[in-house]
Amino acid sequence: MTKMADLINGCTSTLNRKYSAHLQPLHRRALDSMLACKSQCGECVVECAHCCEQRWVALSCGHRACPHCQINLGEYWFNRQQRKLLPAPYFMVTLTVPAQLRKLMWQHQDILYDVLFRAAAESLKTIARNNHGISIGFTGVLHTHTRRLDYHPHIHFIVPGGGIVVDKKDGSWMTFKGNYLVNELVLAKIFRAIFLRYLADLELDTPQDVPVKWVANIKCVGRGEKALRYLSRYLYRGVVSQNNIQTEHQQVRLRYQDSATKKISYSQYKPEDFVWKLLQHVLPRGFKRVRDFGFLHPNAKRKLHQVQALLKSKINVMTPVKKTPICGYCKQPVAVILVLPKRIPLLFRSQWVEANIVPQPLPS
Repeated sequence: MTKMADLINGCTSTLNRKYSAHLQPLHRRALDSMLACKSQCGECVVECAHCCEQRWVALSCGHRACPHCQINLGEYWFNRQQRKLLPAPYFMVTLTVPAQLRKLMWQHQDILYDVLFRAAAESLKTIARNNHGISIGFTGVLHTHTRRLDYHPHIHFIVPGGGIVVDKKDGSWMTFKGNYLVNELVLAKIFRAIFLRYLADLELDTPQDVPVKWVANIKCVGRGEKALRYLSRYLYRGVVSQNNIQTEHQQVRLRYQDSATKKISYSQYKPEDFVWKLLQHVLPRGFKRVRDFGFLHPNAKRKLHQVQALLKSKINVMTPVKKTPICGYCKQPVAVILVLPKRIPLLFRSQWVEANIVPQPLPS
């Protein structure tokens, strides 16, 4: 296992020399945070009430691109989503944009990631209303990477297999029969039309070679908990676990599971190239990568409660155990008695200001 800070620190000069024109402020902020995590972010003092032992603990950076930080938040999100589970079959729906549009997506991330969400959600709502006459609810998560960390923006939706009948005022519920949600080809065609309509409204230069056929994938995932658990692993941490990163002979070795063969595979990169791959997946500041729609939206709690009452839903929710620091001597919980925060050094961000660099498109 290789620490991310050691990896960044070892290739700082080559990274700046090779990718300085492509490093935007959000990338440099992420680099500074990961470089300072648990070393230059300050400290806190913890004390054991049992044996009165005190010790200093280094603080983490808290950046959502850092593999050290915010891991526990995924468990809290999973617990909240469990409260919304319904006694119905669940489907994992994946919608992605073709390779011809990825350069445009990269150049306008703050706009087009939101467009991707809106177009994908509208396509699901449209086909559910037109084909089944129902209003559905679903949860979406934006991913920008493959397992090899290639740039590949797409959205995963967790969709309950049913919805509220639109024409009936009593709010009756209709459950899909079998393991069928919608036709994948039809969904992909509707998604393409809506997404390109949004691009036309924004007056962006859409490539001329955009394919006619897009890809949509729909898979039945049982009762939904397994799919929610899968998504919760990638919400509040970096796009790769440090356990899958190794350095040997001045090369970074990435361990991943091949999606086609389901076997463990390895890829090798130069350190600066690997760090750049990670930085391509740093989201714009303030962007919300997980969103709820329909009767699962936070503002539709009353409608969700009505659906749960109709289905007589009884979900046993496991409360996540909060990890508490443990005393190294008596193994009892310790309490934080003093926090000494420290501002993260502006190493990469100061270089941006001094150089006055203009960001460039995604390199090929």
